[in-house]
Amino acid sequence: MTETKGDDDGSQAHNKLEQEVFAQEARKLRARRERDRSVWFGLGMFGLVGWSVAVPAMIGTALGLWIDARWPGRASWTLMGLFLGVALGCANAWRWISNEMREVNDD
Repeated sequence: MTETKGDDDGSQAHNKLEQEVFAQEARKLRARRERDRSVWFGLGMFGLVGWSVAVPAMIGTALGLWIDARWPGRASWTLMGLFLGVALGCANAWRWISNEMREVNDD
């Protein structure tokens, strides 16, 4: 006895429904595990990213001011310190965001 085309379509529809149910169940289980990740968690991450850029920028600027005060020259160490601090802070923020995105995608 051979399957007809109608039976094949029915099993494909059943498989599709089964996959949708599994996906919905996985989303619900993930939501239960991550109840503590609310709007406040998102705002906290936003603040963390901001501070991870601001603090190295301030440290780089302070270090540049100190170098400029001790050894004045043609180059502005203050601007270079600011630039390096912002670059380091952005790299740090990128790392934090990448880790969070990887964690979300792994779930």
